[in-house]
Amino acid sequence: MFKKKIIIIEDQEDLRESFEVIINGSDKFFVQSTYPNAEKALREISKVRPDIAMVDLELPGMNGIEAIKHIKEKSPKTECVIVTVYEDSDLVFEGLKAGAVGYIIKNANYLEIISALDELVRGGSPMSSQIARMVIQNFHINPNSPLSSRETDVLKLIAEGKSYTQISEELFISKETARSHIKNIYVKLNVNSKSEAISKARKDHLI
Repeated sequence: MFKKKIIIIEDQEDLRESFEVIINGSDKFFVQSTYPNAEKALREISKVRPDIAMVDLELPGMNGIEAIKHIKEKSPKTECVIVTVYEDSDLVFEGLKAGAVGYIIKNANYLEIISALDELVRGGSPMSSQIARMVIQNFHINPNSPLSSRETDVLKLIAEGKSYTQISEELFISKETARSHIKNIYVKLNVNSKSEAISKARKDHLI
């Protein structure tokens, strides 16, 4: 039986090594490569083409949510699983929306890690019932939104109270690009302020 190839993107060296020992001790999986940041992994992803990518959400530089989006673009068949300390957070939910199929808790034991990977390979999604409920609720977002996916991302961050600088940093865009997206949002929603944009977006289920 062919073992499934896994890469690990995690900035904590001891955690990378721990996951690697656990996974390489199984008869179904092996760790192909490990990376301390997303940028290094993305440079090699097209060549490596792993079956599974384990991705920490809080990475230095590019965060895990953006990394998952890029991995799915460069290697669509790679299944992404989030590695996190936050079991039921909005951050995990954003990672799932970015393309991850489940998550593993950082302090999970050997059996929990291998069980989660087994579930993923069988077509399942390792996650809690709370997160599953959030995913289902997301289906209620208006599919006929006039906003692009990037504009929706920007508007969500505005609704969280983020500044232009924070938005540009989180989405890896310039402040000018962030302002341009916000201008487009105002035009498309026919509003003149952030508060109006947030109110209309929530009323129309755009975010």
